[in-house]
Amino acid sequence: MIAHLRGRLLEKHPNRLIVDVQGVGYEAHVPLSTFYVTGEAGTEVALRIYTHVREDALALYGFATPLEQQLFERLIGVSGIGPKLALAVLSGIEPTELIAAVKLGNVARLTAIPGVGKKTAERISLELKDKIANLAPAETPQPQESAGDALRTDVLSALINLGYHRPLAEQAVDAAVRSGGAATFEATLKQALRELAK
Repeated sequence: MIAHLRGRLLEKHPNRLIVDVQGVGYEAHVPLSTFYVTGEAGTEVALRIYTHVREDALALYGFATPLEQQLFERLIGVSGIGPKLALAVLSGIEPTELIAAVKLGNVARLTAIPGVGKKTAERISLELKDKIANLAPAETPQPQESAGDALRTDVLSALINLGYHRPLAEQAVDAAVRSGGAATFEATLKQALRELAK
């Protein structure tokens, strides 16, 4: 089993990386969080690897952090969730936010992830609650949101529903909130869209 790859990044795509290890190119499927922290093609990269073996295929899944890999391995243990959906979950929510959502039973936050329906979100919440207890970060976000947090969440959700990738949408919302002139949902959304158009 391949557990780790270190080499030169040959190709970089949002859902997969090709790593040249001493002349052999390994394709690793990755979540967006890993894609965004890896360098450009030609730079050195190190990935933690989960090797998925089926009768008709052998696929490698790469992660930048141990936490991402641990969450991936627990997600594919949930009934009805395969590697592709597990990657989609990790691409749609930050690891610490996923842990908090599961611990709080926040099904609404989980269904905001593209590709995750209500039944799948409920299964994730139910089946992972005990399995991620030892993965939880030291501080768990409180379920209460301030008015500013609620506005940010609403605008972020709107951008994701419009088809923007979560990390880009988060940057745009943060920039819109920092600009200070946007206090309402509509004004913040317009400012965030202007940020995305830059």
